[in-house]
Amino acid sequence: MSDQIFNYKSASFLEWFKALPGATFHADISIEDLREKGYGRGIVATADIPEDTVLFTIPRTAIINAQTSDLPKRIPQVFETTGLDDADNEADEDGSETSGPPDHWVSLILIMIYEYLQGEKSPWKPYFDVLPDQFETLMWWSDQELAELQASSIVSKIGKEEADGMFRTKVLPVIDEHADVFYPERSERLSQDQLLLLAHRMGSTIMAYAFDLENEDEEDAENDDEWVEDKEGTLMMGMVPMADILNADAAFNAHVNHGEDSLSVSTLRPIPAGGEVLNYYGPLGNGDLLRRYGYVTNHHARYDVTEISWNLVLSVLRDALKMDETIWGKAVNELDLEEIEDAFVIERESGEPNSRGELHHEAAFKELPTDLVEQIHQLLKAIRKFSPTTIPDKAVRDEITLLAIDRVLELRLAQYSTTQMHDFDLLSSNKVSGRQKMAIVVRWGEKVLMQEAINFTQEKVQKVRSKDDQESEPYAKRQRTR
Repeated sequence: MSDQIFNYKSASFLEWFKALPGATFHADISIEDLREKGYGRGIVATADIPEDTVLFTIPRTAIINAQTSDLPKRIPQVFETTGLDDADNEADEDGSETSGPPDHWVSLILIMIYEYLQGEKSPWKPYFDVLPDQFETLMWWSDQELAELQASSIVSKIGKEEADGMFRTKVLPVIDEHADVFYPERSERLSQDQLLLLAHRMGSTIMAYAFDLENEDEEDAENDDEWVEDKEGTLMMGMVPMADILNADAAFNAHVNHGEDSLSVSTLRPIPAGGEVLNYYGPLGNGDLLRRYGYVTNHHARYDVTEISWNLVLSVLRDALKMDETIWGKAVNELDLEEIEDAFVIERESGEPNSRGELHHEAAFKELPTDLVEQIHQLLKAIRKFSPTTIPDKAVRDEITLLAIDRVLELRLAQYSTTQMHDFDLLSSNKVSGRQKMAIVVRWGEKVLMQEAINFTQEKVQKVRSKDDQESEPYAKRQRTR
């Protein structure tokens, strides 16, 4: 898109927004083209702005949702509540569509497709003109591009096939059945493949920008300042014009306030002239940030996570203990399958931003996953039941646990095809760009985290062994060395 067209659409959108009854837009901010920085549009201060300044106000009537769009009124039978217990109305296992109204996620996709297809007849046409039609989220990456993420567990969370299934069973049939409603008179109708692509586009737009619209009657509502991915169908969702334009980071300077008739964005601290107004998407690691929103940042690296599987833990324990197969099988069968966790999250203690959106806590790896340690202990307890000499006491149990976790982490790190140093060299020397660079940022951050976890675990092993050595010494000798 040329700069002239890009800026024209921005100006038209701002003009439309300012004309909305109840909307405000501060004189010292502007919508800027930030594509050279790797973003789309953004909102930038044109003069110094003090703390607690209202930057803009969005009337609730301007939000796209089931209460403002004409679609639920035109096909009420689709949106009516039937009182079914299936709150999120998932598709049956055979792929067929379940009965009942669509959840908020599907409802908003239908509404967005409807308003998009109305073209100039939609009251939100200038808003749709500034929404993205291309995405950097992982849903849109090729297999070759995804391969750059190597062994990152984020790849398994993309869910493209699941999204395809949901669109085909819950979105496209509604459009086909009510084509006369979705398509304006004498407009060209889309093929199934084109509709599926449009559904993905609107789904990605909602994933990146949809807002959890608080019920003003709830006094203790949570997450009032976060963009929300509401796949559970429990929240009223909406697309909020102008709030979409804000970019976000883990260190931020603006806050979204929910009022009875409007939403407003205000500053949490002074923003100097030329500074970008930044929202907050929550404490997400770069992998999840890339999956949901299509970018990575240095500040979000503190929240990086990775996962280790229980199957890998079992494999390591089995090799380390070298037990009789029969005893091993009996011990594993002692575990309650319904209580067993399949994967465990490795993460730092990172702290939360303060009330001004600033990060002051040091992010550090300080603890192994409690659920992982407890699950290993359950298995070792079962092993001791059948082979007491294998796990004679608590000290041996703890050492076996730590050694197993250390080995699991090393094997997990080895699943990546490049080293941490190799990735750092690529990033620090600017040898990569675009999606490849973002993928390397994600995988490098996960490797750094795992190495921190390995170092932490090995220190714990040394402490356990040192304690055992001291306790094995004669009492008098231990006194002399104090």
